[in-house]
Amino acid sequence: MTPAETAAPSAVLRVVDPATERIVREVPAATPEEITAVIDRSRAAYATWSATSLEERAAVMRGVAAHLREHVEELAPVVTEEMGKPITEARGEVVKSAWAAEHYADHAAEYLATEHLDSDATSSYVQHLPLGPVLGILPWNAPFWVAFRFCAPALMAGNTCVMKHDPHVPGCATALEEAFRAAGAPEGIFQAVHAATEDVEQIIRDPRIRAVSFTGSDRAGAVVAATAASEIKPAVLELGGSDPCIVLADADLGTAVDVTALSRIINAGQSCIAAKRVIVEDSMHDEFVALLRERLAALVVGDPREESTQVGPIARAELRENLHRQVTDSVAAGATCELGGQLPEGPGFFYPVTLLTEVRPGMTACSEETFGPVAVVIRAADAEDALAIANDTPYGLGAGIWTTTERGEEMAPRIEAGQVAVNGIVKSDPRLPSGGNKRSGYGRELGPHGIREFTNAQQVWVGPVRF
Repeated sequence: MTPAETAAPSAVLRVVDPATERIVREVPAATPEEITAVIDRSRAAYATWSATSLEERAAVMRGVAAHLREHVEELAPVVTEEMGKPITEARGEVVKSAWAAEHYADHAAEYLATEHLDSDATSSYVQHLPLGPVLGILPWNAPFWVAFRFCAPALMAGNTCVMKHDPHVPGCATALEEAFRAAGAPEGIFQAVHAATEDVEQIIRDPRIRAVSFTGSDRAGAVVAATAASEIKPAVLELGGSDPCIVLADADLGTAVDVTALSRIINAGQSCIAAKRVIVEDSMHDEFVALLRERLAALVVGDPREESTQVGPIARAELRENLHRQVTDSVAAGATCELGGQLPEGPGFFYPVTLLTEVRPGMTACSEETFGPVAVVIRAADAEDALAIANDTPYGLGAGIWTTTERGEEMAPRIEAGQVAVNGIVKSDPRLPSGGNKRSGYGRELGPHGIREFTNAQQVWVGPVRF
């Protein structure tokens, strides 16, 4: 996933509508004193919030979720305006965020239940206790969802949350904070800080911040991880991906094509877990490509405010330029451009849905993360070759396999990824842990694993000794 970019030198967070290229919002970056004040409030709120019952926390989270559901039509357009997500997808993102809050309200007690373990004690057990204020450093591509993926489990565990959102989505950050306030959440448990990127180190190093959650590029993640580690603070990193999608000869071809096309163009392809390298067994390669080309060519690219739009613009000019470089470099190296691949004229950072075939390992579109509506198809001799190609990447976030169910489950452990979908789309789900390995990061978000990341697994031994 792409990193949060450095704020403008004028210490102003400037928002450009990616569909029109108009400046729609300018927000002053927080001063060091304002950052300190946010952390002061977070630490003060923690003293009370950590002492509340799970039932009380759940009531707050359900209230926030209800506010999101009731105000979808006000919140979704902010996402569309700031990062170009089609309005239909933006609405879905707001609703999914509410689901995350509701899920942890319903299941936190189960996920955090005390675990009794046998020992020489009369009683011995592990209890999961909150750590304190937690910092979330978040990206622009799913501004509501990644916020709730971070805050819902952390808050239900009894922590408080300081959210440093990407500088290109300050309106979304403010709307998130206001949602908590409007729902009657205790002051200070969730705050947005409009900090410039260069000021993030101050927040990480503040001794009152007890842990860090980061979603972004592996380059930026390495800096965050090093800073947190130097302060002996835990971190969860969800970083970039070059996710493989393996399609074997015994796959349900029509479904595999439909789901692959959908995975590649959700959020205009700006998703860390989207299928980025489609690895197709040679015997069905040509038929798969023909069907995929047909599906992709039928997609509607346009104004993200229109209900009919399926693919909106790329979020920023420099991101579109980098995507086009990846396409042109790959074509120059021998890839075939079956569809798209040309920069359009006119306003907005639009990029056509593009299909590259005959892509080989080592080409730019295969070795770098492509963040846009560019489908890359790689030919594999057989299943073993497909597995080797899938694992030939420094990343390990998500992966898909299309084959028989039994064969897919047999292959899943051999794929070096944090999550594998067999005959389905790779997605994030509040009920299931999500995260990567290799340069895609470490730690897990969501599910029971996610809520325990920012807890103190405290062992309690109660005597006397049993003989």
